[in-house]
Amino acid sequence: MSTTAVLRSEWIKIRSVRAISGSLIAVYLVTMAVTVLTFATVGQAEADNADAEHVFGAFYALNFGQIAAISFGATAISSEYLNGALRMSLLAVPRRTHFYTVKMSLVGGAALAVGLTTAFSSFLVGQLFIGEYAIGLGEPGALRAAFGGGIYLALMALFAAGLTVLLRSAVAVLSLLIPFILIVSFVVGDIAGTAADYLPDRAGQMVLHQNPEGSLGPWAGLAVTAAWAAVTLLAGWWALRRRDA
Repeated sequence: MSTTAVLRSEWIKIRSVRAISGSLIAVYLVTMAVTVLTFATVGQAEADNADAEHVFGAFYALNFGQIAAISFGATAISSEYLNGALRMSLLAVPRRTHFYTVKMSLVGGAALAVGLTTAFSSFLVGQLFIGEYAIGLGEPGALRAAFGGGIYLALMALFAAGLTVLLRSAVAVLSLLIPFILIVSFVVGDIAGTAADYLPDRAGQMVLHQNPEGSLGPWAGLAVTAAWAAVTLLAGWWALRRRDA
């Protein structure tokens, strides 16, 4: 089967399986809902704080959008492990590396498109609520953060996707990653100091800061997150090639 045909079939899966398409749409909807709620209620009060980091604060809602991005990456893969779907996919595309590469490319591409739309929309909509404290994309670091935020969401989706192939379970992946990002990462950060900058979420979010503090710069931090995603993708590829479907 040609690459175009595989892409088309995998895109049909994303569109037609409600859990997958719903989690992808949720990346945008959840982020925008939190943006509007937060900025409409406490946006001006937070912006008036002398210690406020306006660029980083503008992307606060991405903390919630990343959970949806992780869910999308996990559910996009876990559907293959239901009711023998993977066997049917591999019958249609016997070359496992080809199947895996195309599927992950589509997952990453879809997450990137939605991630960039989400990051830019969240930034622009949030600024509508804070009046005189509003900043534009011309603010130093803002445009970089918007692009980087979209890339970060895509990398977290791929990180989860690779891990799901390895564990064969979206539930297992979500049970590991969501508590880690919401709780463990902050606890480890308080204990480990600068070493915690190399955790996938903390490293990637460096790009959202106007002037990042720590051992990593904005793009270097994003590269660390990309390395984490690459490791899980390679591990998933190895597992797919070695295991029975």
